[in-house]
Amino acid sequence: QVQLVESGGGLVQPGGSLRLSCTASGSIFSINAMGWYRQAPRQERELVATFMSSTSSTNYADSVKGRFTISRDNAKNTVYLQMNSLKPEDTAVYYCNALVVVSRTPYRISNSWGQGTQVTVSS
Repeated sequence: QVQLVESGGGLVQPGGSLRLSCTASGSIFSINAMGWYRQAPRQERELVATFMSSTSSTNYADSVKGRFTISRDNAKNTVYLQMNSLKPEDTAVYYCNALVVVSRTPYRISNSWGQGTQVTVSS
């Protein structure tokens, strides 16, 4: 069992900044990747940013490139999303995701999700 706990959402004015955090706990052998997704009202969940553990490579949605930065603290099993120059269209519930290796023998991966944190960008 893997738990993801997010924090850092809230209300911010356009042009402002927020920093989201997500910490994984539970039955963790290693974490292959962590990332952030978001879902706005009446829209499908979409990828925001991901961080691959093996290569430390990152991937961003075109809509957030240059404004958002994803980072990892491996020792704390935590991923961060620094969001700058926020726009009203960034308003959504942001979900943390992690691909966690819960067992090496047999090899088993858990695709885990957090409960979501609301980000509202409005004046």
